[in-house]
Amino acid sequence: MTPIVVPAVGESISEVQISQWLKKEGEWVAAGTDLVDLETEKASVQISAPADGFLVKILKPNDQFATVGEQIAEFQPAAKTASTSPTQAPSAPAASQPTAPTSSPTATSNPQASDVRVMPAARRMAEDNKLTAESIPGSGPGGRVLKEDVANAVALRNTPAASPSPTVITPTKAPTISTTAPSTALQQGSQNRSEEVKPMSMIRRTIATRLVRAQHEAALLTTFNEVDMQPVMQLRNKYKDAFLEKHGTKLGFMSFFAKAACEALRRYPAVNAEIRGNNIVYRHYCDIGIAIGGGKGLVVPVLRNVERMSFADIEKTIGDFAELAKNNRLMPEDLEGGTFTISNGGIYGSLLSTPIVNPPQSGILGLHSIQERPVALNGQVVIRPMMYLALTYDHRIIDGREAVTFLKTIKDVIEDPARLFLEL
Repeated sequence: MTPIVVPAVGESISEVQISQWLKKEGEWVAAGTDLVDLETEKASVQISAPADGFLVKILKPNDQFATVGEQIAEFQPAAKTASTSPTQAPSAPAASQPTAPTSSPTATSNPQASDVRVMPAARRMAEDNKLTAESIPGSGPGGRVLKEDVANAVALRNTPAASPSPTVITPTKAPTISTTAPSTALQQGSQNRSEEVKPMSMIRRTIATRLVRAQHEAALLTTFNEVDMQPVMQLRNKYKDAFLEKHGTKLGFMSFFAKAACEALRRYPAVNAEIRGNNIVYRHYCDIGIAIGGGKGLVVPVLRNVERMSFADIEKTIGDFAELAKNNRLMPEDLEGGTFTISNGGIYGSLLSTPIVNPPQSGILGLHSIQERPVALNGQVVIRPMMYLALTYDHRIIDGREAVTFLKTIKDVIEDPARLFLEL
């Protein structure tokens, strides 16, 4: 047997959670095929099959925790052939089948004995429930009996005990049926009040810890503004087809806001800084985190050196991150660092919110849904697509004047996108 152990998945990470087993016990898998998804406090990682063979036994089921280096499964290398099956040495032979363990793997003269192969875990479950494993139909490769097959057999055996009662109905008992109807309704209602307890995922625990830390350690304050999205929308509509044809990716709004944020961070470096002890560290680069809703919750992959990236680079990278987040394939290094964050709650319909800073960063920009609203422009009331902007910042190192003018800079750039190219 080859042990499957939790690998080292990143510096300072000592514990993982079993997110999902991708293969079942007894299933044959090819070398390099993913066996299990592991969730860390930063991202998801996968363990692949070390060779062609069988996943013999799962030691850590879904949602359980394991430490780095701990064994979570047993794997048996084997070539894929019609007669290949995982080794059954650990399992005791059934009393009714004395010749099964010594029969040739290629023998086919007695399908009821030699061709029926029972996985060790399935055999143990069958014995615990006083069932003969060989009598249970197998759904695994080559007709192998899996734990799920035994569980189904146990459920079928127990079902008839409760099934006869609904069939005893006579006309003379009509009043009884009528009087017991409320009781049945109450029972159904109580079933709807059931509770389910599941362990908090690693990523969710990390998010909770960091957000509570931000609330306790930083002096958070939020300032608001609104931006007229019509200039950007007109520019996007004019060039989106040519942009897609040339770069192979769609032109979205996030690239405009990422570039606008870079310009504002250049003018007001305190928003791009962090506190380290009694020092303030100013960054002369823009590593902007983009909040993305993934399969396991909110993640914030980082765009590195946005000041050097083109609009196409930004859109392509965000698209790649979104696909990786959807499939829980982001790596820890994708989420590390970051000097500023942009969170777009507008894609979910949020009209206004106060985002929480992602420590040790000092600022986060919140974007919201675009709505047509009446606004005063040049002495007249006009209808424009408007978006509320929110900047939450750490008041320990960012003054109110800096925060307000930072947000005003983003508003000015978005309402006049030519500033991005003219550096005005």
